Amino acid sequence: MPSALPDGDPMPETGALPRHALAGAADRPLGFYLHVPYCATRCGYCDFNTYTATELRGSGGVLASRDNYADTLADEVRLARKVLGDDPRRVRTVFVGGGTPTLLAAGDLVRMLGTVRDEFGLADDAEITTEANPESVDPAYLAALREGGFNRISFGMQSAKQHVLKVLDRTHTPGRPEACVAEARAAGFEHVNLDLIYGTPGETDADWRDTLAAAVGAGPDHISAYALIVEEGTGLARRIRRGEVPMTDDDEHADRYLIADRVLAEAGFSWYEVSNWATTEQARCLHNELYWRGADWWGAGPGAHSHVGGVRWWNVKHPGAYAQALAEGRSPGAGRELLTDEDRRVERVLLELRLADGCPLSLLRPAGLTAAARALSEGLLAREPYETGRAVLTLKGRLLADAVVRDLVD
Repeated sequence: MPSALPDGDPMPETGALPRHALAGAADRPLGFYLHVPYCATRCGYCDFNTYTATELRGSGGVLASRDNYADTLADEVRLARKVLGDDPRRVRTVFVGGGTPTLLAAGDLVRMLGTVRDEFGLADDAEITTEANPESVDPAYLAALREGGFNRISFGMQSAKQHVLKVLDRTHTPGRPEACVAEARAAGFEHVNLDLIYGTPGETDADWRDTLAAAVGAGPDHISAYALIVEEGTGLARRIRRGEVPMTDDDEHADRYLIADRVLAEAGFSWYEVSNWATTEQARCLHNELYWRGADWWGAGPGAHSHVGGVRWWNVKHPGAYAQALAEGRSPGAGRELLTDEDRRVERVLLELRLADGCPLSLLRPAGLTAAARALSEGLLAREPYETGRAVLTLKGRLLADAVVRDLVD
């Protein structure tokens, strides 16, 4: 486990990092995640750190308002500049997520990006992404984002079927995400992603095939497809517990994954992470690859997590407490962990094994090497990469990725 107190080691008010965290920083990519915690409504399956207007009313006042949120978040980006000091790196990726970032005015998102650019500079080929709700954008909004420097956008589609969207409490109209892809292309976006969810209660194989066909037909160059996870405390979990909707099982999830992989491969997409497919190497999400490969990123916003040089920390969750800390000149960090070499080895196996090029067998301990040999014999790892020193999941292995990873990290 990381070297931290059970609830994390409190962050210094200045946000200062241990000296060792910045050693060798120039050789590691740096990304920024900018969290926008606002949503118009709460989806029944969502347990993210997000808030509707009703949930914020009376619990933070003006400080929690989305009207001045871009300025508040910019204060944390300026704090990051102070903490990282004379770090010479220009930012490789910026990802604006939520919540629903596009509930803010396009100009607010552009100003947030502008603060990163002003404080750190952006790499010439920087990937600049925002998530978007299909119902909260129009051609003018998308054009403003593109003109302001965004070159990648990710739309939450989830499903093409109305009855599936209803179970998920998604408010967009079927067909709107596909139209958004065309509008984003017309605005000049180079890369467009659609997020899909499979395994929703009541969804059939035919429903999922229709969703995939609609997504592929829209013309994105990246598709993410995630199995629905029902988190405790969500509205959907309560509905399932009351017997209002049936929960899909692991076999159904596996069937849907196989359908997705086959349909996407036939459409020219290649998997590069267990849940992500892209048409070209350039279409891959570079920001997510920073996470998967243990690079450095600063997460700004309520509840956002960061990692720099083996130090991981997280911010206070509530927008009011977050804004208050910054208004008082304090770091909004709530706690941190100092990762040991063993922690980082384990995380590399956990994350890199999910990638198409896998992880080096040299990362494994003796028990993990024994497990890898067994996984090879069971058809869970590919033989050719194994013989050159890498553990790479087969399609069968991807279906059982979590179990394979657990065995290999021993």
